[in-house]
Amino acid sequence: MENLEQYVDELLLPSEALIADMARLEGDILLLGVGGKIGPSLAKLAKQAVDKSGVPRRIIGASRLSEPGLKEELEANGIEAIKVDLLDDASLAALPDVKNVLYLAGTKFGTTGKEAFTWAMNAYLPGRVAEKYKNSNIVVYSTGNVYPFTPVISGGADESTTPAPIGEYGQSCLGRERVFQHFSLQHNTPILIYRLNYANDLRYGVLLEIAKSVLNEKPIDLRMGHVNVIWQGDSNEIALRSFLHCAVGGKLLNVTGPETAPVRWIAEQFGKHLGKTPQFINQEQPEALLNNAAESFRLFGYPKVTLHQMIELTAAWLSGGGKTIQKPTHFQERDGKY
Repeated sequence: MENLEQYVDELLLPSEALIADMARLEGDILLLGVGGKIGPSLAKLAKQAVDKSGVPRRIIGASRLSEPGLKEELEANGIEAIKVDLLDDASLAALPDVKNVLYLAGTKFGTTGKEAFTWAMNAYLPGRVAEKYKNSNIVVYSTGNVYPFTPVISGGADESTTPAPIGEYGQSCLGRERVFQHFSLQHNTPILIYRLNYANDLRYGVLLEIAKSVLNEKPIDLRMGHVNVIWQGDSNEIALRSFLHCAVGGKLLNVTGPETAPVRWIAEQFGKHLGKTPQFINQEQPEALLNNAAESFRLFGYPKVTLHQMIELTAAWLSGGGKTIQKPTHFQERDGKY
C-alpha cells in the first residue's frame, strides 16, 4: 500500500502545463464549497501549482468545514481555510474579494424530500455569489445531469446539445447555470460552466462502486449500461486551467474521459484483477447519460491517467484495504431521483 500511495501521489502532482497557466493567471484563487469529495484535493493541487509557478498568490477555501480535521488539513498545506455558511448573506459578504473563484457549492444527495433546500443551494445561492464576485473570473462546477439521455452509439451529448435534465436535481443544476449566465451578461463577468461526470478518486467514484460490487459478489444493474469516467486529478487540472477560458455569457465545457465505457466490460476487468466473476441483472438500454468532452481535449489534451490505469489502481486499493468514502454516485439512476 505504501508504494501504491506514493505512486498515486505522483499522479496527483501538477503538470507543467498547469504550472505555466498558473504563472499566467492574475490574482488569488478562492474555492467556494471546499469541503466534500473534490474540494480538498483541488485546493492542494492549486497550492502546489502556484508554488511551482513562482508567482505568489493566496489559495483560499471556504465552506462549512464540517468534516473533522479538514480545516487543519487545509491549513497544513498552506491553504487559508474559512468556515462559513454560504447561505447567510452577511457571512458571504464578509468573504475576501478575489480575482478567481471556483464555485463548488451545491447539493445532490437527499434531493428527494429536500427539494426546497436543493433549489436554494443550486439555484438561489449562485445569484448571491454572482453578485458578490461580479468582478471575478468564475469557474462554475456543474454536471452532465443537465443533459438528456443520448444513444450509446452517438458519442454522448456535446456542448451544443439542448439541456433536458431528468428530475429535480438536474433541473436545479440547470438553474444554477442559467442564474450564473444571467449575471455574467448583466455584469460582464467572465465565467465557465464546467459540466463534469464522473470524477474518480481511489476512495470514491463509479469505478470503485463497480469494483466493490464485483468483490462482494453483488449484482450490478446494467440498465445504465455505459458511463464516462475521468481521473479526479485530471479533472482538477482542467478546472484550474479553465480560468484562462472564461467568457462573458458562459463558456460551456464538458469534462470527462474519452471512452463511452460499458459497465459490463468495466466489471469484467475488475473480475480479472479481483479473482471474481461479476454478477449482473437487467440489460443495457440503448440510451445513457453520456458526455462528449472533445472540446476539453482540444483545449487541454487528453487525460494523462487512462481508464486501464484507473481500474488497476482501484482494484489494488480495494484489495489492500484502502480507505473509502461512503458517498455513492448513484450513476445507475435513470429517473433523476437522488
